Amino acid sequence: MTGLRIDNLAIRLPKGGDRTHALSGITLAVAPGEILCVVGESGSGKSVTASAVMGLLAPGLMVEQGSVTLNGQDLLALTPEQWRTTRGERIAMVFQEPMTALNPLMTVGRQLAEMWIVHRGLSRRDALARAEAALTEVQLPDPAGALNAFPHELSGGQRQRVMIAMALALEPELLICDEPTTALDVTTQAQVLTLIRDLQRRHNTAVMFITHDFGVVAEIADRVAVMQLGRLVEEGPAAQVLKAPQHPYTQALLAAVPPLNAPAARLAGSGEPVLELDGLTKTYASRGIFRRRKPVRALDGISATLRRGTTLGIVGESGSGKSTLARCVVGLMGLDGGAIRIAGRPLPPDRQKAAHLAQMVFQDPYASLNPRRSVGAQVAQGPIAAGTPRDAAWAEARRLFSLVGLDPDSVRRYPHEFSGGQRQRIGIARALAMKPEVLVADEPVSALDVSVQAQVLALLRELQAQLGLSILFITHDLRVAAQLCDEVVVMQNGRVAEAGPVAEVFTNPRHAYTQSLLAAVPGRAVLEG
Repeated sequence: MTGLRIDNLAIRLPKGGDRTHALSGITLAVAPGEILCVVGESGSGKSVTASAVMGLLAPGLMVEQGSVTLNGQDLLALTPEQWRTTRGERIAMVFQEPMTALNPLMTVGRQLAEMWIVHRGLSRRDALARAEAALTEVQLPDPAGALNAFPHELSGGQRQRVMIAMALALEPELLICDEPTTALDVTTQAQVLTLIRDLQRRHNTAVMFITHDFGVVAEIADRVAVMQLGRLVEEGPAAQVLKAPQHPYTQALLAAVPPLNAPAARLAGSGEPVLELDGLTKTYASRGIFRRRKPVRALDGISATLRRGTTLGIVGESGSGKSTLARCVVGLMGLDGGAIRIAGRPLPPDRQKAAHLAQMVFQDPYASLNPRRSVGAQVAQGPIAAGTPRDAAWAEARRLFSLVGLDPDSVRRYPHEFSGGQRQRIGIARALAMKPEVLVADEPVSALDVSVQAQVLALLRELQAQLGLSILFITHDLRVAAQLCDEVVVMQNGRVAEAGPVAEVFTNPRHAYTQSLLAAVPGRAVLEG
């Protein structure tokens, strides 16, 4: 069989891990023109499999047995010199976070042109012409302008298109996509998935697509392989695995996918306003060393109300103003106009004075935690700064750890000693330590596996019931918004496109933009048909 073949691959972990092998007897195949989706939770071995195929195994990992071949060639036997010609030429990879994969000091054009200069020996002029053609093929709106742009000057979706153009530049035999749509909003995600499928068909490329999102699987996969703790537990055609899963683990993963259909109206709490946003405006001024940019109106007359004890969802594409709104509510950013009132009081400009009014749970809990301080110290830090005695603050930290489902004795540990879901629970505990009137959650589950995501969402619901929390929930995942939020505000280009009870807005959207967002949710027809 041509294409990629992995036979009985076993990769040993260093001593002291939670298991002996990262991979145990994995056998997989991807034919030319086929898309194989590899799914599973963090630690299942998905990325280790991709790394083995790319010859990029981390130090300490050792291939114990098995083989990896591409069109008959043994990839595990390649020398470093052979790998330099194989990567890009025959195997290419689209990474999860293009901003960290692209060189921030080189223009997009130079980075793309390098592929043809190194592998094909083209002149710089010819390579740049090829680069512009490649950006045109991935449907960037201004290919010529993008050539001269630096990565930070492009949006997330545009950077991912650049990565795809770079990966397909030399028409490789195998394309590996490692969670390439995780951080993208639904419309950009839909565009990227359509682009990958279209380019794959035109180039007859074999694609290994790694993801934890079953909506993406339903949208793009020909076949599905489900991995758990380094083992392959189920494999088959996408329709079969999604509609009639055989293994209990696959069934559990699919059951954890939140449905898009919102439950019936469930407003609770006192109904009194706890957060009032009145005509908020925020403009990012023109900045830049090399070129002037037009001012960006991030918030343009935003008004909304969060009622006590309920959850208000803010949804929309990247650039709609969601995160700017969140930063303004917690006092991390000033307004140009309008007013924010929390519990009937204007939000004070002093962040320290606003700490008891609003606290944030961030998208990336690892980046928001200090790796050099124990997690307990970070949870107790806010109350101590506000005047709480040290012993009382630490006792409260232990109580909060118990409340969010963590061992109180783990307060002395450090962030790297916890899983992603556990770190997000720590972030929630840290926010609750200040006893805020409003909890602002900015994409708190977007990077988590579906099962861990379900656990964190269940935790937020439990805490809301126990503590009467009022939550402003920022998300681009409409499935999550449907299950957690009572009311929703749909934002587009800094304005409110539509607002109302989530069941009403998602069932009968009035605005064309809301309709387009709902239509772009991946896998909707398959998973809920």
